[in-house]
Amino acid sequence: MLLKEAENKIKTNFWVLPALYGVGALVLAVLSVAVEHTLSQHENIKNLIPSIFFTDKELAQTVLSAISTSLLTMTTITFSSVLVVLTTFLSQFSPRTLQNFINDSKTQLVLGTFIGGYIYALVLLSQVKGSELDNSFIVPSFAILVAFICLGMFVFLIHHVTDWIKVGNLVSNITSETLASVEKHYKGQEMTGDSEENDLDLNSLKSYGIESRKQGYIEYADIVGMVSFAEDHELIIKFEKVPGEYVDIDTPILTVWNSPEKLDERKLLDFLLISPTQEVIEDIEFGIQKLVEIALRGIAPGKNDPETAINCIENLSQILTKVGKNYSPSPYYYDSDKNIRVILEKPSFADLLYESFYQIRHYGKADVSVMTSIINALTLIAETNREEIKQYVWDFSLYLVEGIKQQDWLGLDKNYLNRHLLKLAKACNEVHEEKLITI
Repeated sequence: MLLKEAENKIKTNFWVLPALYGVGALVLAVLSVAVEHTLSQHENIKNLIPSIFFTDKELAQTVLSAISTSLLTMTTITFSSVLVVLTTFLSQFSPRTLQNFINDSKTQLVLGTFIGGYIYALVLLSQVKGSELDNSFIVPSFAILVAFICLGMFVFLIHHVTDWIKVGNLVSNITSETLASVEKHYKGQEMTGDSEENDLDLNSLKSYGIESRKQGYIEYADIVGMVSFAEDHELIIKFEKVPGEYVDIDTPILTVWNSPEKLDERKLLDFLLISPTQEVIEDIEFGIQKLVEIALRGIAPGKNDPETAINCIENLSQILTKVGKNYSPSPYYYDSDKNIRVILEKPSFADLLYESFYQIRHYGKADVSVMTSIINALTLIAETNREEIKQYVWDFSLYLVEGIKQQDWLGLDKNYLNRHLLKLAKACNEVHEEKLITI
């Protein structure tokens, strides 16, 4: 878990990767100076290199000075471009979407390249200035190569920033991130199974609670590792707080049964990653929240951009379809001997459906295109999932139609909505005449 925490910190801290590039550039500059000194002491090796790669002392200082100044200017422009994008995300989309751009490794890579290039040229400039071994230097050629790389990264940054400002790419990025969190959230699903809590007879076992030593959001829980740990120590572990929830110091977070003596709490807490900021690592609901907020901005009065909302709804259906295929209501995780080891209550699929669409339904209830896209999203979820999920979708559809009926629709609008509702009914296997929902 320490590796997972370190990885998370590197991603969420904007300065870590550029700082690493800066250190790497410093080391590379020292090696370049060592190569320069080696060549100056071995004329036979130096003669093998074309003379075009060498410059005199004055030209070397001029080239390195110009490169270092240019790279510093490019770094400043890059920071300005990043601030423009962050401002756009904040005003146009959602404050929660800032993380996606900040955590993007490509942006940090470009900044790291510029900072590293500047440090590299600056260190070489100081070394050339203090060198009296020879009047010809090869390090300016190395610096020119680095400058070409930085120039290419600058062009890449312009293209990258332009892509990121497009709402479609942002929505796609959030969706991909959330789909990855679905896989992590349901990791170890093969260990789950149905059981009755009364069969456990937990009251007859010795128990004690474990409290959080940090404050923040539970970003990740290593369920597979916890099951293995519980099996080795003959424990039953129950989550009092689930991934995605906020905990404070001394908040009850786990309950442990059947332990002959109190274990070292740190061993169990090491299976949890608690971060002060909310991230889409295992928190599916947070990824859904981001898409919902972008959709609400699209249908807000004065904005009137329903296509953005429709795009978000389509991506929500993609997430919920995958959740439905992996969803299991059982909170019980078993070891290899079919003994219950971990109990983790999960949000029901019905709750995820409601959280995904209730706000969009409320604020987009008068827009035919938005309501139709929700119906189509529900149809897509039902078409590719099992009967249990179809029933969840159908129950939510009744709630959706209840809200639709409160609006005054024109005749063509009613016909259009009813056609899509009929497709939804068929997808949910609710095609009997008495069960059809119409407006």
